[in-house]
Amino acid sequence: MNKTLKRIISIIIIIGLLFLLVGYKAGWFSAKEKQTQAGRNNSQEALIVSAIVLSPGGLSDVITSNGTILADEQVDLSAEVSGRITSIRFNEGVAVRKGDLLITINDSELLAQMRKNTYALKLAEEREARQRSLLSKEAVSQEVYDRALTELNTVQAEAALIEAQIQKTRIVAPFNGTIGLRQVSDGAYVTPGQRIATLTRTSPVKLEFSVPERFSGSVTKGAKVSFMVESLDGTHEAVVYATEPRIDPVTRAMMVRATYPNSKNEINPGAYARVEFKLNHLADAITVPAQALIPELGGYKVFISRNGKAEVREVLVGIRTSDAVQITSGLNAGDTLITTGILQVRDGMPVNITKITTQKQ
Repeated sequence: MNKTLKRIISIIIIIGLLFLLVGYKAGWFSAKEKQTQAGRNNSQEALIVSAIVLSPGGLSDVITSNGTILADEQVDLSAEVSGRITSIRFNEGVAVRKGDLLITINDSELLAQMRKNTYALKLAEEREARQRSLLSKEAVSQEVYDRALTELNTVQAEAALIEAQIQKTRIVAPFNGTIGLRQVSDGAYVTPGQRIATLTRTSPVKLEFSVPERFSGSVTKGAKVSFMVESLDGTHEAVVYATEPRIDPVTRAMMVRATYPNSKNEINPGAYARVEFKLNHLADAITVPAQALIPELGGYKVFISRNGKAEVREVLVGIRTSDAVQITSGLNAGDTLITTGILQVRDGMPVNITKITTQKQ
């Protein structure tokens, strides 16, 4: 029984060995290895990406800031004395010239004082002339003449004071400009400091904005700035005419003012402006789209395509704009920069570029 069992086991082992030998000769196991290798190759299939061919071009280092349009000159018209308005001599929203009479306030009492002073002045002048004549003939003393002269000077000073008070009852335009909406009516009683209307000169206008402290030395008188306002399409150019001589300790910024002709009065004071100021311009700069730049510890890297495979490049960056970054080291003109699939690509991975463009500068 034991011998029979041993013989059966031996036969099974021999058959198994023969099966393995035949399978190896037939390539059964090599087929499985090929399938495994094919699976590995499939995991290394080319990644579909887009790319651009880099070319040098112009790049401006631009800072942006929020600005405000200011009137060239603006003043609230108000009375210097209390009184009733006797006449309003302007229409709302119209242009006036410097010196035009705009408002008169009741001055009847002052005019009466002026007439009284006129009579007193005439009498004082006659008295001084008579005493001067007598003094020349030594008919009166010097003291008598001095009293007559003092009386004349006093009356003249009173006349000048009354005239000054009368001038305060008249409001005139201090400069050429446009009258806004009036806040009073004819016959209203006004007090000192009460706003009657606003006079504004809008040609030219001023552009006020701030620049960070580190750029304050780059802004000089005569520099040109670009700005945009919501009420008008396009970009406008203003010229810097003054800067604040100090840095604001709260904002760490310097205030700057520029002027814009505004010859058509199309920009109104108080409008918001988006300001762009060019610090410097580079003629042959290599730039890459911001989305192609990969930050890493201690710097940045990008991927380029070389001979159908991705190649990592460590780069140094310079000027940044809203959508591009200057590369100062690590890339050259003519390099093919991978711009999509950044998260999946790896160094040495096969890539298939389905869309390639030449960088426009």
